[in-house]
Amino acid sequence: MKKMNNKLVLSPLGKTWLFDIDGTIVKHNGYKIDGHDTFLEGAREFLLSIPDTDRIIFLTSREERYIPDTERFLRDAGIRWDEMICGLPYGERIVVNDMKPSGLKMSVAVDLVRDAPFDFEYEIDEDL
Repeated sequence: MKKMNNKLVLSPLGKTWLFDIDGTIVKHNGYKIDGHDTFLEGAREFLLSIPDTDRIIFLTSREERYIPDTERFLRDAGIRWDEMICGLPYGERIVVNDMKPSGLKMSVAVDLVRDAPFDFEYEIDEDL
C-alpha cells in the first residue's frame, strides 16, 4: 500500500471496507437535523464502485432504533453491505492487523474531513 495524495495504491487481494456513516458518507446527523440522510458528494458513487468480491462493513454511533431507516436509505440507493455495527463509542476507531511476509501492510486508515465531498480514490497495483 502506497499513499499518493488522496489516492491509495492497493494490492489486487480482496478487501474489507470499514466505513463510518455520519460525516463520512452522509451528512453528519442529517437523519436527526433534516429527518433523513443525504449522501455526501461522491460517496454513493464510491460505494457503488466497490467490487462485489469485497466486503463492506458500516460502523456507526447511531442507536439501534435508527438502524431500520438507515438500512432502508442505503437499500433504496442501491448500496450493498455485509454488516452494520451500531451503538459504537464516539472515540477513535482502531484497526489492528498483521503484515504479509512480503511486507504488504494489511491495514489502511483514511481520515476525511467531516461532511466534505468524498475525496478519496484508489487503484489496484497487480505487482503488490
